[in-house]
Amino acid sequence: MLYRKVIMAIADGSGDRPHPLLGHKTPLEYAHTPNLDRLASEGITGMMDLIGSGIPVGTDMGHMILFGFQPDHYPGRGPIEALGIGMEVQPGDVVLRCNFATINDEGIVLDRRAGRIRENTAGLAEALNGMEIIDGIRAYFKPATEHRAVLVIRGNGLSDQISDSDPKAPNDGKAYLPVEARDDTVEAKRTAIAVNLFLKQAHSILASHPINRERIAQGHPPANFILTRGAGRMAQLEPIAANMHFRGSCIAAESTVLGAAKLAGYNAVTDVKLTGSLDTDVELKAKLALEQIADHDIVYVHLKAPDLMGHDNEPFRKAQSLEQFDRMVGLIANHLPDDVYLALAADHSTPCEVKEHTGEPVPVVIYGPSIRKDRVTSYNEIDCAYGALGRMSGSEFVRTLHGLMGYVKKQGN
Repeated sequence: MLYRKVIMAIADGSGDRPHPLLGHKTPLEYAHTPNLDRLASEGITGMMDLIGSGIPVGTDMGHMILFGFQPDHYPGRGPIEALGIGMEVQPGDVVLRCNFATINDEGIVLDRRAGRIRENTAGLAEALNGMEIIDGIRAYFKPATEHRAVLVIRGNGLSDQISDSDPKAPNDGKAYLPVEARDDTVEAKRTAIAVNLFLKQAHSILASHPINRERIAQGHPPANFILTRGAGRMAQLEPIAANMHFRGSCIAAESTVLGAAKLAGYNAVTDVKLTGSLDTDVELKAKLALEQIADHDIVYVHLKAPDLMGHDNEPFRKAQSLEQFDRMVGLIANHLPDDVYLALAADHSTPCEVKEHTGEPVPVVIYGPSIRKDRVTSYNEIDCAYGALGRMSGSEFVRTLHGLMGYVKKQGN
């Protein structure tokens, strides 16, 4: 058997729709991407639906599929985030993904991300960590990437069958949602009560916190509330790396991606220079990817900024972020070892006009040794639709890569 390796470069949320401000081109079409186009012209291309046509997925689900899991393996966003930031989770804990947010006195969400707060979140989180909510139930709280955080509810008789407090409106201006039980069990009702009490106590503490007083003085929105979603419990999943008998690694800034990588049994690599936004160090990411592939069989390198720009309806800045992706990919391609494939993918589409994930497919490329080239010469949502890979699911795309690596067993005699 001939064994080869793969580096997969993921531009988070890169899929989009033609935008009038870009001359009715998508950000990928509009951006100057000579390296991405070169790989498309020298590789094989196609379009990928992470689960199926028209089905939107979250960053967590999208990356679990790209790492090799099936959709029914999903444990919930909270546990994935907790893994990503190295937070201790015990059996019976309920784990929730959170945002620092800004609300007014009526509970209206003015900013779901508190101005995309990045500084001093550790100080705010420490004020909430270890809080006793009600007798026998405590809250443990830790910051994650930028405005994100993780909440662990610990105690006896808890359930993850609770609703989100995050209204997730396309635009801010809706009231946060009271958390409700999703079934009639005592455990779900008890957990919903506990989370609602945490939210009220957290708001009281954060509203008067010195860090928020300073933010207001500087003209920044205060991080005076916590929005919760994605309740779950840690699942006992067989790591993909162990199941496939290969060594995997992932370079990323965002805790969600790092958590999904750890769940898959991959080495998780990050650095303070990897910010998860436009100011991330793409040169360092490329360097780390090339270093990691020396000792691993498959390496994922992730860029978050395109997704952020899609959520913020910033088509020009999204194109800029894709030019960063192009630069990172070019640095990798220029030093790619002869036995390594370079794949391009995304975890979902985040069209600027929608400001949210949609179910439209994303373009993919596989470049490398002995590849069956097609006639596509540009990497974008329009041209790759004509590629030889056709339109495939995320699992099919990953299996194709595993097959090229030499890790897919022959069926039959």
